Amino acid sequence: MGKELKHILCIDDEHDILEVAKMCLETVGGYTVTCIDSGTKALKQVQQSKPDLILVDYMMPEMDGPETLRELRFNMLLKNTPIVYMTARVQPKEVKEYLENGATAVIRKPFDPMTLSQEVQRIWDEFHE
Repeated sequence: MGKELKHILCIDDEHDILEVAKMCLETVGGYTVTCIDSGTKALKQVQQSKPDLILVDYMMPEMDGPETLRELRFNMLLKNTPIVYMTARVQPKEVKEYLENGATAVIRKPFDPMTLSQEVQRIWDEFHE
């Protein structure tokens, strides 16, 4: 087994989503979660504390998920960091495009609060196989 998943960065412009994700991931999963409400702020945050895994909303104002993903991938510190989209847009063609453009996986919104931490752990484990 590889590195343990401890710190998750969650990027979403909806504060309700951030609150629910943080509560679920910390309470059920035991992870440390940092929440950021924009891609721009997230790019600054990753310089301060490198997360083990990043959850990013696909549709955000200002800097959307794809632009945030591209910018995060330019950061050499994050080269081997799983970046997971959280989105309601999960048609097979869309998911295929997300993965081809650098996302590690996709979590469907709305997510199930009781299984979110298990889903994140599964993605982490598959990434490190």
